[in-house]
Amino acid sequence: MQGSTEREPIRVLVVDDQELFRRGLTMILGTDPAIEVVGQAGDGVEGTSLAASLAPDVVLLDVRMPKRSGIEACVAIKESVPSAKIIMLTVSDEEADLYEAVKSGASGYLLKDSSIDEVTQAVRVVADGQSLISPSMAVKLIDEFKQMSRPDRDQVSPLRLTERELEVLRLVATGMNNREIARQLFISENTVKNHVRNILEKLQLHSRMEAVMYAVREKLLDIP
Repeated sequence: MQGSTEREPIRVLVVDDQELFRRGLTMILGTDPAIEVVGQAGDGVEGTSLAASLAPDVVLLDVRMPKRSGIEACVAIKESVPSAKIIMLTVSDEEADLYEAVKSGASGYLLKDSSIDEVTQAVRVVADGQSLISPSMAVKLIDEFKQMSRPDRDQVSPLRLTERELEVLRLVATGMNNREIARQLFISENTVKNHVRNILEKLQLHSRMEAVMYAVREKLLDIP
């Protein structure tokens, strides 16, 4: 039956202190039948409170906000609603903000000059358990971790991953989604999801983006 294949709309919370931007984004997102904006907030404290009461699927967070920054709100929201996926939507193209966002559990990082199509696509992607970073910021993330990856740096010895898990981690780090990884390895999408979940648990990571950072730091990828 047709109804059995329909998916529930992705429930989104928009948190941004610029009222015109917030309202405009809310209005445009609301025109997408796959997305339902369930609330909006003008600062980090109100955003955290609304997230706790609404339990949205995806939260769009500005980095720089009054009362509580987007990074602090991200940490608080992940604690109160672990299932919520966070996308930082910001004018900040500073590596430090990107790094802190990823460490805080964000699944996406988009600049505010992204097109509305890019924003709606990001909402869909992170709601599906993937990660997404603006291409210009992804390059900065890789550069940051290349500089941090020093031979003399003390590391907690990496927990052992199976050969298959290492294979999946390398493909995750190249930006492939679960479907693409499944095709590449001739396994089911569910099997890929299980591998990714096991990888994150074993490495005590919060998101696929952190897994990418780990792969770079541990030199599992060939980066010139």
